[in-house]
Amino acid sequence: MTIPVAAYQNTPWPEPDNVSSDGRRQRSSRSRRQIIEAVFDLLKAGDLSPSAAAVAKQAEVGLRTVFRHFEDMDSIYNEMAEQAFEAIKPKIEVPLEAQTWREQLMEILDKRADIFETVFPMQICMHIRRFKSDFLQAQHERDLALFEQSLRAVLPDIILNDPPLLAALDVALGFPTWQRLRQDQGLTVDQAKDAIAVILKALIKDIQDD
Repeated sequence: MTIPVAAYQNTPWPEPDNVSSDGRRQRSSRSRRQIIEAVFDLLKAGDLSPSAAAVAKQAEVGLRTVFRHFEDMDSIYNEMAEQAFEAIKPKIEVPLEAQTWREQLMEILDKRADIFETVFPMQICMHIRRFKSDFLQAQHERDLALFEQSLRAVLPDIILNDPPLLAALDVALGFPTWQRLRQDQGLTVDQAKDAIAVILKALIKDIQDD
């Protein structure tokens, strides 16, 4: 499986904080970041299960350095997932600007498209690995809960009280749908957003506003 590098954005992590006066701590932090970003870059290049040796080469550090900072590859993925979550959480929680719930639903679509594009290759890898990792499975469930919470916050009671309709909207706005459109069907970001907008509008067209 090959994921075109140019199709997705850069790493989701913000620039590191360099205000610390502890030089060793800064070097350690930079090394950990280099390793994390090396894994992400390898995932972007299509290697969904990079070896420690490949990570060390990509990060331009020795193999011993990788395992000085991380116990094993699983611990790298765990930290990647945690850091990515902390980076995208503010994007999920930022207040919506649209006034009506219908407009807010489309605004959520725009936000999720941005988030999914940022973490696309990592999300695919984590989906594969979560079935063997309690940590990644818990992370996955936390992500789902946060996304569902943000969706529920904008929807009227008539939809919240209709479990099948609510579930359909949640699925339409989920990462598996985005992956299917972007990777399997080869749509551009705008085309994928338009396709999901068609689904959302079809699902809510018969909902009467108060």
